[in-house]
Amino acid sequence: MEANNSSCFNYRKIVGRSSLSKHALGRAVDINPMQNPYIKDGITLPAGSKYEPKIEGTLTETSDFVKVLLSRGWVWGGSWQTLKDYQHLEKEK
Repeated sequence: MEANNSSCFNYRKIVGRSSLSKHALGRAVDINPMQNPYIKDGITLPAGSKYEPKIEGTLTETSDFVKVLLSRGWVWGGSWQTLKDYQHLEKEK
C-alpha cells in the first residue's frame, strides 16, 4: 500500500476472519491507497496517507470511476459508516 499500487485480485482471507476477501473472489478493487486511505478508530493506513478530496487521484462520491461502478451495483468503502476505506470498491454478486 505504501507504494501506492492499485490492485484487484489478491487471494487472501479477510483480516481477522477465516472467509475469503472480495479481492480473492475477483470482486474488489483498491485504487491509489495513499490518496484514498483506510481509516478506522483514528488509525490511517497506509502510513503517511491522508484523505484530501481536492488532490488528484483521490476518489469521492462524484468521481467518474466511483459513479460508474456504483451505477453497476458496486459498493464504495468511502460511504461506509463504521470505517472509511476510500480506496476500496466491491461487488456483492
